[in-house]
Amino acid sequence: MKNKKLLFGILFIGLLASSCYTEVIVDDDFIEESPINTALVLESYDLWYVNINKTRGKGEVPFLQRAFTISFDRGIIYANNNLSGLGKIGNGLGIDVGEYATYSGQVEIDHDVDGLWLIEVYALDNNTLELYDPQSNTSYVLEGYQRNNFDYDMVFYDNIHYFLQEYQVWEKTYTSTVGALNEFDAENYLQFFADGGGFFRSSIDAQAVPLTNIQWDYEGDYRIYDVVNDATLKTLTLDYDFLGNDYFELYVINDSTIELYHVSSGTVYEFTGRGYIQYLKSNDGTGKKRSKTNNPVMDVTRQRNM
Repeated sequence: MKNKKLLFGILFIGLLASSCYTEVIVDDDFIEESPINTALVLESYDLWYVNINKTRGKGEVPFLQRAFTISFDRGIIYANNNLSGLGKIGNGLGIDVGEYATYSGQVEIDHDVDGLWLIEVYALDNNTLELYDPQSNTSYVLEGYQRNNFDYDMVFYDNIHYFLQEYQVWEKTYTSTVGALNEFDAENYLQFFADGGGFFRSSIDAQAVPLTNIQWDYEGDYRIYDVVNDATLKTLTLDYDFLGNDYFELYVINDSTIELYHVSSGTVYEFTGRGYIQYLKSNDGTGKKRSKTNNPVMDVTRQRNM
């Protein structure tokens, strides 16, 4: 462990427990801290955002790989494994997924599904932790927030491809009267998959049909793009097999509604999620795990007048 990281850890933990006696022993890359300090560090923020893009190592800790946020609250560990419901479920903390106990610079987590894990805890700065699993040689970086200053929009837009996959189907529920006629007007359902890096299907079936009765008319690959100097704008392309593509600006309205602005026609569409897929304490056979993402970037200007 680098000296800089050790120094940050000592300073951060010292500030949190300045009124408590603490014995710190520095021996190469090992720090021993009192159990009370480890607990205070973990419980100092309501929510720890798991910044999956900063993960290091080729292994994984399953419950961290699934979670958008985790929380440590008086011996109980909570997780938000879905974007839909984020900020609402469990008073914002998510669902109860296990128990924890703290030791000198370590936390022992007894996860309800994934079992027992002994994880090393390091402070990188005053609101950033590293959780290191020595068995898999894998580190996760966690960024701390209180519930009243957590940027929920940031989490949705940074992980929007997962949000698109949290519903079995997206049903068109609104089409603006403004906008030129175009072929996408006829498409009433969209379905997004992670398979192959981004596969979608669409249907022109009438609205409000049972999900199991939907007949899929088109398919192809979809791609989500970041936009230069605009963190809250994502763009979406639907590349239909043999039929060209459509280009949209993509907006999140709430945790069950997205807006697609069809730039070429000037038409606004709203789609509402149907068939919510809740990721509880295990994968439930769905195979959902987060992985590092690196969206391609578009140098475009927002066209939707908000």
